[in-house]
Amino acid sequence: MNNPFQNAMTQLNNAAAIMHLDTNIHEILKQPERLITLAIPVTMDDGRIKVFTGYRSQFNNALGPYKGGIRYHWDVSVDEVKALSFWMMVKCATVNIPMGGGKGGVIVNPKELSEGELERLSRGYVRGLWRNIGSDKDVPAPDVYTTPQIMGWMRNEYEKLVGHADPGVITGKNIEDGGSEARGYSTAQGGVYMVRELTRKMGWNVAGTTVAIQGFGNAGSFMAKILHAEGYKIVAVSDSKGGVYSEDGIDPDKAEKIKNDGGMLGCYCVGTVCNIDEQVSDDGPCRKITNEQLLELPVDILVPAALENVITQDNASRIQAKSIVELANGPTTPEADEVLKEKGVTVVPDVLANAGGVTVSYFEWDQNVKGEHWTEQDVLTKLEKIMVDAFNEVWETKEKYAIDMRTAAFVKAIERVADNMKEQM
Repeated sequence: MNNPFQNAMTQLNNAAAIMHLDTNIHEILKQPERLITLAIPVTMDDGRIKVFTGYRSQFNNALGPYKGGIRYHWDVSVDEVKALSFWMMVKCATVNIPMGGGKGGVIVNPKELSEGELERLSRGYVRGLWRNIGSDKDVPAPDVYTTPQIMGWMRNEYEKLVGHADPGVITGKNIEDGGSEARGYSTAQGGVYMVRELTRKMGWNVAGTTVAIQGFGNAGSFMAKILHAEGYKIVAVSDSKGGVYSEDGIDPDKAEKIKNDGGMLGCYCVGTVCNIDEQVSDDGPCRKITNEQLLELPVDILVPAALENVITQDNASRIQAKSIVELANGPTTPEADEVLKEKGVTVVPDVLANAGGVTVSYFEWDQNVKGEHWTEQDVLTKLEKIMVDAFNEVWETKEKYAIDMRTAAFVKAIERVADNMKEQM
């Protein structure tokens, strides 16, 4: 199994060699600046006390306060939070926002906890961490299995401990609690800006550009709808149960209605919830497909928007897409990356493609610190400028060094971090 932190360090070393990174800076960037381990005692509903293990990795704050989510998951590990905090540093620096890299997690299956137990766990996490977070120190956010409600509990606990209001200590809040407009679809919207820029660079006609999206959750479904509205041809979508391919194109709103009504996405071919095994074929112009088949379709743009490690050494040689826009975190393994490079597939990497989410989290923090609330249009205008500028900077770095876009994003990001570190030494 891939060790995520070893993968992260391989990426650091590759970028360092290309850009001739100062050896002292390189050495400092091999570990987080602070790694906090917490024992969190929680009184369970039956009166027992159970102790949960939590972590917070604060990787680097040369550009600004540490920034990154908190996940509740049974597979949380030290190496995972270290790697994710490193990638958050890279992501923030890639899009040039003044935040550093952080990440946290608790080893827990949140589905096994009652709401009361979940609240006590969340407040306990903050009680162990409060001296190391704050709007000018470290700004957590939601991640896997954490919600705006959990963020609300954490902010409330933090403010009780410090004795004053500090809405900027946490992002990903509900709008009425100081959250930002457009946060709900910001990851998808940022990805749309990447697709637009890629289409322009490739010289493609929007109307003829075909797109397949693996993952029809929040980010994937929003992206499908926005691209469809802009004239792109969405030919395939899928969720965890399978998907649908239509050579005539898919209306994402209709596909979403079938899914929400309890049907499989393949029932799109029938137009309503159906018995998919009896009513939908495996071939023809509209057909049901598996997630694996979606990845191998001959499309202009493939968008992995679900799980990590879906493009691997095993299937990379069968990828027929001309380009990949990574809306998911880590959908491509390092081994697959090498195969895709040899095939000439352009990959817009996750640290750039899905950075719309962290960018609007930064906007939320900025609004909180300044006591402002921006309109949805203000947020989208600022987001587009940041994402488009970042895309073009990464593209120019790719051309300058004759490297792939992922390596170019790491080179550009580490260059920014290193410059700021030197100024602070």
